[in-house]
Amino acid sequence: MRSLILAAGFIVLATGAMAQSKATAELKDTSGNVVGTLTLTDTPSETVLITGELSGLPEGVHGFHIHEYGRCEPNFDAAGGHFAPDGHDHGVMALHGPHGGDLPNLHVSADGKAVVEIFSEEIEVKPGDDESVLGGQGTAFIIHADPDDYTSQPTGNAGGRIACGVITPAS
Repeated sequence: MRSLILAAGFIVLATGAMAQSKATAELKDTSGNVVGTLTLTDTPSETVLITGELSGLPEGVHGFHIHEYGRCEPNFDAAGGHFAPDGHDHGVMALHGPHGGDLPNLHVSADGKAVVEIFSEEIEVKPGDDESVLGGQGTAFIIHADPDDYTSQPTGNAGGRIACGVITPAS
């Protein structure tokens, strides 16, 4: 009986140690309409998985980034520049890139919908890590009007900001 109780205790400890950190963001367009919710999950491989569904967006290819401040005021400029805790340049095509805020372009279909399923090794969800999207003044997702060219500094020439969502710890 004693070994069974000890074994159960180890299972509880092991399960707790494997708990994944999660965060979410509700994105809204410039008119305040909700366009979707994204979830960020730390994985056992130390890669963050970003998932969700978006709707009500303009058809086409749009730059998609994590920005340095968790603020989405009217024109979304309050979100600041791209989240770059490691100091790397913008873009996967840049010699000293990418930085934490660099994500692949979003491809929005004619019906205004996009499915998001992205992996990132440049960010963390768990608080306290320098690359955590939950540290400091927070962070926010931004969807841009134009595609990111993955090269131009500092923003990839992605144009204006058409949607924003503050990243917060999942409850």
